Amino acid sequence: MTSLPSLFISHGGPSIVLSETPARRYLESLPELVGRPEALVISSAHHETDGVSVVTDPHPGMIYDFRGFPAELYEMQYPAPGDPGLAETAFELLAAAGLKPSKAAHRGYDHGTWTPMMLAYPRADIPIVQISIDPKRDARWHYQVGRALSGLRERDVLIVGSGHITHNLKAYFGALRQGVQPDPQLAAHVRAFTDWFAARLAEGDVEAVLDWKRRSPFPADNHPTDEHLMPIFFALGAAGEGATGRRVHDSVDSGFFANDSYLFQ
Repeated sequence: MTSLPSLFISHGGPSIVLSETPARRYLESLPELVGRPEALVISSAHHETDGVSVVTDPHPGMIYDFRGFPAELYEMQYPAPGDPGLAETAFELLAAAGLKPSKAAHRGYDHGTWTPMMLAYPRADIPIVQISIDPKRDARWHYQVGRALSGLRERDVLIVGSGHITHNLKAYFGALRQGVQPDPQLAAHVRAFTDWFAARLAEGDVEAVLDWKRRSPFPADNHPTDEHLMPIFFALGAAGEGATGRRVHDSVDSGFFANDSYLFQ
């Protein structure tokens, strides 16, 4: 059997499911890009734990981890099942890699999981196993988490990192509230950062990517905190040795909030 690729998506804000944007249309097109897997393993930037945790919940509920959005978002349901058997396999792989995983018997889907998957697989009939990030750990550690799970791709499991290629919310919401155009210098810094990632990932330069805080241009402007970038390293690791990344989507909201997505293989 041919292994599936792994995927990094910029999941957007919760209202992406209500908006007509290029990022929404891209997420809706994911089945054309990666097909319909038997199961999904997703690491969301909104699922933070101390170390790595595997969700074993057979029937995850909903987590509405946002405030101030349209009321209909808080009524949406995405009843995709969990997969305790696959979760146990993931746990064993992480333990064998020395990563000391934990288990979460009950955890719902945060919007880093349910909003993009509602667009991609609206029937909610593909099992999902959730893997956490640890915001105190660095890119290399998240890469190793992904590497530990890379063999799952041979079982028709699509491994997804769900975060954001840029995530300067202070600048984003500040521009929205003030009704002003984005700072052109900040927009240029976003483009420099995203283009740097695109070039390094296309080259398969893993060491440069894992050293992003020192080598990439304007890291603090694009990620005042690191958590939303960690899923890209998870997805890169899950693609296995020698993987490269192809940028398959790169729309930008409000001039500087980038929605890049990568296919790794």
